[in-house]
Amino acid sequence: MSDGDPSADETPRGDDPDAPDDADLPEGWRVWNDEPGGRRILAYRPDVFDAAQFPAACMPTLYVAAGAPNRPASEAEYGTTRVWRVEFFLEPEVEVVPARTYDTREEALAGARELADEFARGELDYRGAYQVPREEYLDELDELTGE
Repeated sequence: MSDGDPSADETPRGDDPDAPDDADLPEGWRVWNDEPGGRRILAYRPDVFDAAQFPAACMPTLYVAAGAPNRPASEAEYGTTRVWRVEFFLEPEVEVVPARTYDTREEALAGARELADEFARGELDYRGAYQVPREEYLDELDELTGE
């Protein structure tokens, strides 16, 4: 609640370098979900992946989470894991790059930002991620990403 001070409505980042800040991300990327000290989800252009323009299930999404890939969630209790992973999906079951692992959450967050940068620069071959390419959709995605 604000007391009339416009700055009171802002959520300060404080000294936490891991606090979510969309300004740290390449154009089009947003912090979709952030659990302090835990999982973070980054989404690309949620404004257009809304089922009207593009299927919501096809929204490019980066996941930062505790635990090794393909392991039961119970092994990844926050604060007990020794590994963090970054996964990048174009849609369920369509992974852009293989999952990457890091020793700390901070390293994983930096890795996710780098993947978002690579995607924004057009350096990731998202067409190659599909076993059966959906040409019409991929052409539209090329247009959206400026390819």
